[in-house]
Amino acid sequence: MRKKPIETIMGLVVLIIALLFLAFTYRVSDLQVVKGYNLKAEFMKVGGLSIGSDVRINGIKVGTVTAQNLNNDDYTVEVIFSISSDIKLPDDSTVSIVSDGLMGNKFVKIEPGISKTYLQDGGKFSKTKDYKTLEDMVGEIIFMVTDNGNKNEK
Repeated sequence: MRKKPIETIMGLVVLIIALLFLAFTYRVSDLQVVKGYNLKAEFMKVGGLSIGSDVRINGIKVGTVTAQNLNNDDYTVEVIFSISSDIKLPDDSTVSIVSDGLMGNKFVKIEPGISKTYLQDGGKFSKTKDYKTLEDMVGEIIFMVTDNGNKNEK
């Protein structure tokens, strides 16, 4: 059987269009790693944060989590992330791990400080807030309610 050249050409066109669609989807989906300078932060709990997670300031993606390392001495987790090179962060900024809603993905949230000195490549945040699970928050609420009840009885 002889194939017609038009079938081969149409097959190539379909493949090229599929590849262009995949490239477009990748660029629009914001999955690429943000290239820039590296910063570090230490946490006691990361709560399911993974490599590739977003780093955000006021809801805008400014970086990507690139590594996580467990410290064998005190069992803290060192999180390393890449921040866009056009973003300069004060050294008194606060870093926390939060989630998108109740069941959403985890990401690193940065609250910029007011210092006039900025973190450099390889710098480390001094102010961090650990991830709070739903169980942690419910426990705090129960403790607050029962503690306030005891103060009223005295």
